[in-house]
Amino acid sequence: MTNNSISIEIFGASVQCASCVNAPSSKDTFEWLKAAIDRKYPNNPYNISYIDIEQPIENDRHAKWAQRVMDDEFFYPLVLINNEVIGEGYIQLKPIYQELEKLGFLPA
Repeated sequence: MTNNSISIEIFGASVQCASCVNAPSSKDTFEWLKAAIDRKYPNNPYNISYIDIEQPIENDRHAKWAQRVMDDEFFYPLVLINNEVIGEGYIQLKPIYQELEKLGFLPA
């Protein structure tokens, strides 16, 4: 797998998860995660996207993940890397960095 095929998706909502008191919002998590990855792995290409589960979703795969979050199967924000759950609710960098390095990312 090449780095440019790495896809990071953050599913979230404008309202904070009830179980995630004192955690950053989903959108803040998206922005923080993007900045942290860009800082640690500046020369590694990837795609990152934020999917708002409260808005209409046209992509069927995204819609299925969003429905699973809305059905309380996962806390949000939910972070996927290449369609694999890496974190939910209160997001931590270590498991995300571990997965990216497993996929070939090299830190600066």
